[in-house]
Amino acid sequence: MENKRPEWTSYISFIIATIGSAVGLGNIWRFPYIMGEYGGAVFLLVYLFMVALICAIPLAVELAMGKIYKSDVVSVYEKINSRFKIFGIIGGITAVLIPAFYFVVGGWIINYIWIFLINDIPADFSAYFLTMNANPYIPLSLTVLFLLCTIIFPFIGLNKGIERANNIMMPLFGIMLILLAGYALTLSGAQEGLRFMFKPDFSKFSGEMILAALGQALFTLSIGMGAMITYGSYLKKEVNIRKSVYTLIFFDTVVAMLAGIMIFPIVFTNGIEPTAGATLVFISLPQIFLSLPFTRVLAVIFFLLLFFAAITSGISLLETSIACLCDRFKMSRKKSALLIFLAVLLLALPSSLSFGLMTDIRIFDKTFFDFLDYITSNILMPFGSLAAVIIAGWYAKNIAKEAFGEGNFARLLTFLLKFVLPPVLIAVLIIGLN
Repeated sequence: MENKRPEWTSYISFIIATIGSAVGLGNIWRFPYIMGEYGGAVFLLVYLFMVALICAIPLAVELAMGKIYKSDVVSVYEKINSRFKIFGIIGGITAVLIPAFYFVVGGWIINYIWIFLINDIPADFSAYFLTMNANPYIPLSLTVLFLLCTIIFPFIGLNKGIERANNIMMPLFGIMLILLAGYALTLSGAQEGLRFMFKPDFSKFSGEMILAALGQALFTLSIGMGAMITYGSYLKKEVNIRKSVYTLIFFDTVVAMLAGIMIFPIVFTNGIEPTAGATLVFISLPQIFLSLPFTRVLAVIFFLLLFFAAITSGISLLETSIACLCDRFKMSRKKSALLIFLAVLLLALPSSLSFGLMTDIRIFDKTFFDFLDYITSNILMPFGSLAAVIIAGWYAKNIAKEAFGEGNFARLLTFLLKFVLPPVLIAVLIIGLN
């Protein structure tokens, strides 16, 4: 049992770990196909605006809440006001629900690394993907394996486990991403891909696209699930939150853009529509790799890239719920990790089987996997962000001061926090419920 709350050993370690939390499958898997669906460059412009001016605010608020109150997400809200404890509980629950479907995707990634490593490459990835998920044992076993790979680091501890994992994986992630993006720029479709990314077509601009950009920004920055409050609680007093937020946003945006530079030239070179959707990474791109030189090398690097992205963001989610048990019930870290492992596993079982044996079992006309994705991304995360900004803007003004500092820019951010963010997030919630 830990008597003293751990702290990040250095500011760099905190930044790397926080980037690891934010840079997940949302950047590599989700960002390119969402950008493809909403017109490329014009979506990118709106997304950059949303990240830099809108989503930076709840991100700063959550880090400041953790830094000030030095507790898990439930205790932070309770310390502000006992009536707000429910919002912390919702954050803790969200941090368990997301891994229950997110780690299923992590299992798919492990499987793809394996088949390319051993050269057991299928000729038709569309058929292979359906066959793989229809089998009740393979995806379930891989989900458990990915959960084990992830939970071992918070099980070990903050400094020896979480910090060390991020300090190794994130630099490797960056190197592989730059290598693949550089390779993509040598392809014949590179110019068309870059034009799609960086030449805006304002006829694609729409209200739906604005909300999609905002939703993607919230998703990619790990806002509204308690992870940033938890990571903020390990900060030292001298850390400047506003500076940290914009450092994090810079690197998160660079990763998202490099992911586009990596994927769109490959897509345009092979005549695939950039609107291919969520199947882009697991069906379209693997099929394309078969026609490229160095098939196995490229594919293994690509899926290792996805693996590192998924595991570092998964660590922050598990740490959020583990910290709740450690702080609230004075459990040892190891016992807390074991209980969270069992909770996530229990929820991941129907999530994994929803592509096979349980595909006909529906909740509000959605499979269990899709239901967890929908309720966390469309409801719980925007709701968590809304609760944080209202509390920081109207009830605990020390949070805004810690988050934004002082001066004219701080006053602008506080104005946005109080008067702009709440109606925007309410609109996201309403749209998400429809």
